[in-house]
Amino acid sequence: MLPMDRVGAIEMPSGKGSGDENFPVGSWLLPAGLRPHVAVFYAFARAADDIADNGVLAPEEKVRRLDAFEAALTGRIGDDPALAKALRMHKSLAETGTTPRHCIDLLAAFKQDAVKFRYASWDELMGYCVLSASPVGRYLLDIHGEHRTTYSIADSLCNALQILNHLQDCKEDYLRLNRVYLPGDWMAAEGVAVEHLDAARATPGIRRVLDRTLDGVDRLLDQARNLPALCRSSRLATESSVTVRLALRLARRLRRGDPLAGRVGLARVDFARAGLGGVLYGLTR
Repeated sequence: MLPMDRVGAIEMPSGKGSGDENFPVGSWLLPAGLRPHVAVFYAFARAADDIADNGVLAPEEKVRRLDAFEAALTGRIGDDPALAKALRMHKSLAETGTTPRHCIDLLAAFKQDAVKFRYASWDELMGYCVLSASPVGRYLLDIHGEHRTTYSIADSLCNALQILNHLQDCKEDYLRLNRVYLPGDWMAAEGVAVEHLDAARATPGIRRVLDRTLDGVDRLLDQARNLPALCRSSRLATESSVTVRLALRLARRLRRGDPLAGRVGLARVDFARAGLGGVLYGLTR
């Protein structure tokens, strides 16, 4: 257990920021009064994720540092500069009256990342996404005062975004962190091994696993399309519409591209068209 009087250095910044994300994070589309809180949430999640993704720290040290984040988040540590982002998150949650559950779930996912490197099935992968992705949408719904009946639809969108990110980074995740977020039973059915992720190009078997995973993403996005219409906040509806459109575009690009051969990402035209379509939706809904 961490000594509560002195935690020491905790964060391991990667240098990544919101500008490195595929999808809008606390953009100008959201209400101005909520944007600072979303920024605090993003900074908290980014700092914790960087700990889990650090290639030097031992698994038990990652968990120790994430435990410290949780202690500060829940008020068990009250003043330590090394935990400033978690302490700001604690303050933000108090100001908005938002449950810490979503942040605690994220930390549970990052702790899992520290010790778990394979997923046996799609269902097991979805169980991970419930901790690593769903809390983001649920947090945004809560601070906008949306009804919790929209949780499941937001979960579909956030989980789809998570899987798309995993597909983009499947080679890097394996080589740098020895993590594989492709369902193990699907890989076994195609006769492929994790070592095939180190190839210059996807083998036919890996391609079929990628496409089967994208089939799952498509099913999630079919449900997520309904989210903008369910949002009472017109600004959140607009941001949700933009995000759904970007996700659909990235899924199509991953169908055509090979993430083992090089980065498959969104282009400026994708952001422009998705942004315009989402804003027009928000104005006319």
